[in-house]
Amino acid sequence: MVQYDKVILNRLLDTYESSLLSTGENRRNIRIEFRFTKKALPAYFDESSSEYERIHFFMENLEEKQLLRICWQGKRKGHIITKVQLNTDRLREAYAYVRRVPKNDMAAEHRQLLIECLAKDPTPVCGALAACLLERLAAHRSVKEFVQLEDIASTRRLLDTIRAIEQNEEQLYVREFSIRHFQDSKVFEHMAGRVAHVFRRFKEGCKEAELAEILAEYGIYHTPNYVYLKGNVTLSVGEERIDLSVLKQGLGISGEDIERVRFMGTAGVERVITIENLTTYFRWQEPASLLVYLGGYHNSVRRTLLKELHAACPQAAYYHFGDIDAGGFEICRDLREKTGIPFRMYRMDLETLQAYENYGRPLTESDRKRLQGMRGNRELDEVIAYMLAHDVKLEQECIRG
Repeated sequence: MVQYDKVILNRLLDTYESSLLSTGENRRNIRIEFRFTKKALPAYFDESSSEYERIHFFMENLEEKQLLRICWQGKRKGHIITKVQLNTDRLREAYAYVRRVPKNDMAAEHRQLLIECLAKDPTPVCGALAACLLERLAAHRSVKEFVQLEDIASTRRLLDTIRAIEQNEEQLYVREFSIRHFQDSKVFEHMAGRVAHVFRRFKEGCKEAELAEILAEYGIYHTPNYVYLKGNVTLSVGEERIDLSVLKQGLGISGEDIERVRFMGTAGVERVITIENLTTYFRWQEPASLLVYLGGYHNSVRRTLLKELHAACPQAAYYHFGDIDAGGFEICRDLREKTGIPFRMYRMDLETLQAYENYGRPLTESDRKRLQGMRGNRELDEVIAYMLAHDVKLEQECIRG
């Protein structure tokens, strides 16, 4: 059966916590009320039930305990309740009655946790999250976007997890990471969404990134991390030499072996082309070229390989081949910035877009905002203007060699 005393007292406390009274900023004499209406409390107006009497009993009991005041219609006590008003002089007793921790107490506990976090020289994303939460709490703003005040243990776990990801220095699978930090292989899965949201919000270049891409940047993978290469080049792994030209679809190299890879016999390589999507990598053939499958955003493992390749093959022209959309343009820009290699875009121009426009897809609102933010770039202005005017973007797989 419904415990109307706890239901209504909790509603009053909810109203109090969302008011300026709870922050001490109120300068007017306001009352925290719960009005008895058919919408707010339909059982009270149901003449076919006895809930009317039960509600009266609960409200009168709370009034006797001085937790609220009953306002009777026409001041006729025991007749019809129009509303009840919270007694803000006995808030501690009200919270104790419903076994609830005051929001201000939970906020104070969180502030202490965040101050301690920032005092420990936190990692960049962890520190940015802690500073944001602390600022919001100081301004009495909501923090529900990231944490629940009712669960400080979860907040502590989130901060610790973000820090652990940023500090990771070895290649791990997601479940290994979870076991190492939580002694349970599945704990991380339950917080993956919140972790991704934090990185998208506070790590530059991650706004549209998938969680797998974010974790890969720190050497954490859902599945084995491979780089695929094919073309006219010889490479060595330790003492072994491999001529890629004899393999039609090239070779996949595990991330654990990337640092051992060295390139030789690169004189015949005129172009190095990084490719965004696996289907295109397998289908594409390009003479006098080395093709490298990146799988979306590059990560530290793939950047290590590209830098080694550039050092061994400086005479080649470097290109990125990806989707003709905001994501593809951002990946190319990110490649240039993080590798220092002068990548140019390959088959990502207006001519290619127009040639395959029948296979295009309409832009989303997010696409439009991202593309608008890229305007002013001479390399992109022409194709972006066309994309916005014709409401079109193109996936790489549509382009034929």
